Amino acid sequence: MILEQITEQLTETLTSRVLTLFGHAVDRIVLQAPPRLAMGDLATPLCLELAKALKRKPRELAEAMVSGLQLPMFVQSVTVEGAGYLNFRFDRGAFTAAHISNVMAPGAATGERVIVEHTNINPNKAAHIGHLRNAVLGDTYVRCMKWLGHRVETQNYIDDTGVQVADVVVAFQHLEPKSLAEVRAMTEDPSVRFDYYCWDVYSKMAAYYAENPEAQQWRRDTLHAIEKHEGDTFEFASTIARAIVKRHIATMLRLGITYDLLPKESDIIALHFWDRAFELLKSSGAVIQETEGKHKDCWVMKLDESAEFEGMNEPDKILVRSNGTVTYTGKDIAYQLWKFGLLDRTFNFRKFSTYDDGHILWETTSGEGDSNAPRFGGAQKVVNVIDVRQSYLQKVVKEGVRQLGHAREAENSIHYSYEMVALTPATAKALGIDVSEEDSKKPYIEMSGRKGLGVKADDLIDALQSKAAESVREGSKREGLTDADVDQLGREIAVAALRYFMLKYGRNKVIAFDFNEALTFEGDSGPYLQYSTVRVENIFRKMAERGVESKLDPASLDALTLNEGLTDEMWELVRLSAELPSAIRRATDALELSIITHDLFVLAQKFNSFYHKYPILNEKDPAERQRRAVCADVFRQTMRATLGLLGIPVPERM
Repeated sequence: MILEQITEQLTETLTSRVLTLFGHAVDRIVLQAPPRLAMGDLATPLCLELAKALKRKPRELAEAMVSGLQLPMFVQSVTVEGAGYLNFRFDRGAFTAAHISNVMAPGAATGERVIVEHTNINPNKAAHIGHLRNAVLGDTYVRCMKWLGHRVETQNYIDDTGVQVADVVVAFQHLEPKSLAEVRAMTEDPSVRFDYYCWDVYSKMAAYYAENPEAQQWRRDTLHAIEKHEGDTFEFASTIARAIVKRHIATMLRLGITYDLLPKESDIIALHFWDRAFELLKSSGAVIQETEGKHKDCWVMKLDESAEFEGMNEPDKILVRSNGTVTYTGKDIAYQLWKFGLLDRTFNFRKFSTYDDGHILWETTSGEGDSNAPRFGGAQKVVNVIDVRQSYLQKVVKEGVRQLGHAREAENSIHYSYEMVALTPATAKALGIDVSEEDSKKPYIEMSGRKGLGVKADDLIDALQSKAAESVREGSKREGLTDADVDQLGREIAVAALRYFMLKYGRNKVIAFDFNEALTFEGDSGPYLQYSTVRVENIFRKMAERGVESKLDPASLDALTLNEGLTDEMWELVRLSAELPSAIRRATDALELSIITHDLFVLAQKFNSFYHKYPILNEKDPAERQRRAVCADVFRQTMRATLGLLGIPVPERM
C-alpha cells in the first residue's frame, strides 16, 4: 500500500511544517489526485485554507512551505500551482518498481475483532432474489474487512421460532396434514426440494389466513408451543427449520458465500438471554411498564428524548407486550449485548457442517457443546446487514445498548442497510412470471414472498448459468472446450454476473435485476471484468509459450529504465492500481462497496485501451516490452486480488 504510506508521510510532514513555520495546528489535510496527470500525482489546498486562518496570501504561504521541504521516498518534486496549491510528483519508475512487488498486499491481521451478521433468511422456504443482495453485500464486506486486517466472525442468524416457521408448521398440521415422520422423510428425500415445497405451502397458508381470519389462533398456539419447546409442534418446527437452513447454506455456497456461526433464536430463548437483558434494562431504567393508555401493562423503551427518534409521532418501542410475550426487538437487544460480550452468559457450540475446504460451520446449542469449539462473540464492532425497512428497529437496538451505559459499543453497532431487489419486466417474463400489460410498462416489478410472487435464488442462478453457457457455446472461441468446460465456464460467468450486479449500485438504490445487463461482456459487468483479466493472463501465457521474456523479477526491474519510457497511459494503470487499497478502505468505512466496482471497471477500461495502443507480445525492443509487461502485470495482479475480494472467480479462458 505504497500510495497510502506516501499520503500518510506527507500528511505528517506538512502538519509538522505548518506548526514549525507558522505556529498553527491543523486538524486535517486533504491530499488527493489532481484532475489531470499533468498537474502531478497528489495535491493539497492546505495553503488556501491556512490563508483564511492566518490572514495571509495563500501563494506566499505555499512558497514558504515548499522551501526546503523534506519529501518522502518516491516523491520526486513539489511545486506551487495556481492560487497556492501544493502539487507533488512521484518518481514514476521507482514507484512502479516497488509497487509491482506489493500489489494489493493484505494488511496484517491486527485490526479490530468484528462480527458481521448477514443473510438471516427465515427458515420457512427457499431463498429468493432479495436475499442474494443481503448475502453478497455481507460476504463482500467480510472479505474486504479481512483483507484490511480485521479479525472477522461471520454470523447467519436463524429465526427458528418465528411466525414464518410457525405458519409452515400450521400448514402441515392443519392445511395439508402430515405426520412428523412424513415431514422428516420429505426432508431426507433427495428427490424432494423441501425448500421449494415449503415456498408453496407458506403462500397457501397466507391465502388461507386472509379468507379465514379465525385460523390465526392456530398460529398463536403454535408459536406458544414452539417457544415452550412443547411436543410434536416444537419437533415439527426444528425439523423444518434445520432442513431449510441446509438448503440455504447450499444455495449461498454456489456464490462462494460461507459462514462461521449459525446463532439460533431458540437457543436465545432456552438460555434466557432475554430474561437477563430484561433485568439489566429494568434496573437501569431503560424500560418502564406503562400503567395507563393503549400501552397499559406493556414494558416500553422511552425514546422521545433521544435525538435519533426526534420528530416521530410515536417513537417509544414496546419490548414486552401486555400478555408477557417478547417482541423481536427485545430479543435482538439481548443478542446484540452477547455479540459485544456484555451479557454474563453465552451459548454452547456444536458443528453444523464442514465445507469442502475443511472450514467448520458451527451452530449454537442450549445443550451440550463441543469443547473444541472456537471462541465466538466479544466483538469490538458489530455490523448487521439488514434491509432498510428495519432501520427503526436497528436504531432501537442501538439505543438499548446505549441506555445500558455502553456508549462505545452503541457507537460501534452498525446497521448496514440496503434497498430491495426487483426485476425488470423482461427478466420477470424470462423467469416464467406472468407479467400483465400494465406491469410490463413499469421500470421494475416488486416481489412478494407471502403472495408467492418471487424468484427463487437457485432458479435465478440456474437461469444465469444456462444463458452464460449458451453464449459460450455460440461464441467464436468454443473450439477446444468440452461440454464440462462450457458448463464450468457458465457457472463462473453466472457468479460474476450476479455478484457484480448486486454490488455495482449504491446500497440505497432499488435495483431491478436484468439478465442482459448482468451478462454483458462489453459494459459495466462482472463478465467484462473476467474477460479483461483472462485477456491479460493470455498475454503472459503466450509469452511463456513463445519463450519471450517479460523480465518481471526484482533483479530485472530497473527504475531508471522504467522512468525513461513510462507514458502517461502506462503510469495511469499503475496509479489506478495503487489507489485501490484506499478505495477499499473508503468503501468499507462508508458501507458503499460500489466504490470498488466502479474503480475496478475504470481500471479494466484503461487496460483495454492501453493494450490496444501498446501491444506487448510482438514488441521488438526488450526495454519497451518490459515496461509494457510491468504495467500489464500490475493490472493482472490487481484484478486477481480485487476480484477475489468481490467473490468473482477468474476463469481459465473465455
